[in-house]
Amino acid sequence: MAAILLDVDGVLHVSGDPIPGAADAVRRLRENGHRLRFVTNTTTRSRAQIVAELEGQGIEVDPEDVQTVAGAAVKALAGKRVLALTMHAIVGDLDGIELVGDGADAVLLGGADETPETNLVFSYMNLARAFAELELGADLYCFHRNRWWQTKHGPQFDAGAYVVGLEYAAGVEAVVLGKPSSSYFAAACEALDADPHMTWMVGDDLESDIIGAQGIGMKTVLVRTGKFRPDAVERARTQPDGIVSSIGHLPEWLEEHL
Repeated sequence: MAAILLDVDGVLHVSGDPIPGAADAVRRLRENGHRLRFVTNTTTRSRAQIVAELEGQGIEVDPEDVQTVAGAAVKALAGKRVLALTMHAIVGDLDGIELVGDGADAVLLGGADETPETNLVFSYMNLARAFAELELGADLYCFHRNRWWQTKHGPQFDAGAYVVGLEYAAGVEAVVLGKPSSSYFAAACEALDADPHMTWMVGDDLESDIIGAQGIGMKTVLVRTGKFRPDAVERARTQPDGIVSSIGHLPEWLEEHL
């Protein structure tokens, strides 16, 4: 039996389209006695929406078992005045943070979205406001600095370029709240009361999931779905402990390797 962290996008589904065998694999992992926690960098959907989406795909999920970057932000930014450039869908998950339009202690950069109605989040005006707050001494935080994310229509430009742009313009370095930050993985292990060295991370992103988890001593499995690119694995200096075709093959793989 093991503690297992499961990424969501790219592992259980891609843009809402279920990965074949995902629901059955999660059920079998639980039947085998493994403790599961769902960890995601998703910034376009609230935790309630993520839970509903997974349950709609036949995956039984307790909301408390889903760890989001918005939740990490609430803990990290408690007591601070925050200018947040985030998707509207997750504003409710930031309850507990004082959101302001100016005079901020921190600037929080969310993720990019593929829906036209929210494409003004990273407008020049909003980024200029964020830059002005940084110039006045605010700290820069970001949910993640992903370069791109995988959709059913192909790779989609993500928020990392905006993070780097503000870092460059303001001469600051952003604090990353989600994967691959060690604090995010450590919080997940703590929630499962698990030793990182005895915990597995299952993901599709070599940088955020695999390298990030190995940074705190976790064991890792990379799936060949979502963001998986064989050439990236071949070039990488850090390799996962295992590679499976999809999460549908994970239960058998673990039975052979635990």
